[in-house]
Amino acid sequence: MSLAIQNLQKVIPIRRVPLRKKIEILQKILGVQQFDLGVICVNNRTIQHLNSTYRKIHVPTDVLSFPFHENVKAGELPQPCFREEYNLGDIFLGVEYIYQQCQENKEDYYSILTVTLAHGLCHLLGYKHSTEAEWQQMYQKEKQILEELNRITGTNLQPLTKNLF
Repeated sequence: MSLAIQNLQKVIPIRRVPLRKKIEILQKILGVQQFDLGVICVNNRTIQHLNSTYRKIHVPTDVLSFPFHENVKAGELPQPCFREEYNLGDIFLGVEYIYQQCQENKEDYYSILTVTLAHGLCHLLGYKHSTEAEWQQMYQKEKQILEELNRITGTNLQPLTKNLF
């Protein structure tokens, strides 16, 4: 239903219009366009604080996802009972961290931002990568949605978790 994009940092410029278009395409591919979604862009200090608080990992990261429906199984869509439950959750993007990684790896920032969003959406839909079996399932889903996004947009994006295991 609604897509809220907030930029709470001033370190890295964010082009909201193309970002919104990519998110909306990803939502449609996943069949979740009827759900509310929050995307919050933050700096290293904020993403590190969130990572420390919720994962007990004291370094910045690229993405943290906070699902509204916590018990969704990978491959299933949330089953809301009430209008206010049509919410996927929030994705926090560590855009400063993502930008720094792109500089180090000589990758396109906006492409990696899109891939990171796809990764975050998969987490909101119950996908994990704590074990090799979970990783395989998440990798296949990321690959599937990115292949469809590539077909629609003419890009050539690859999953974040490509070389995890």
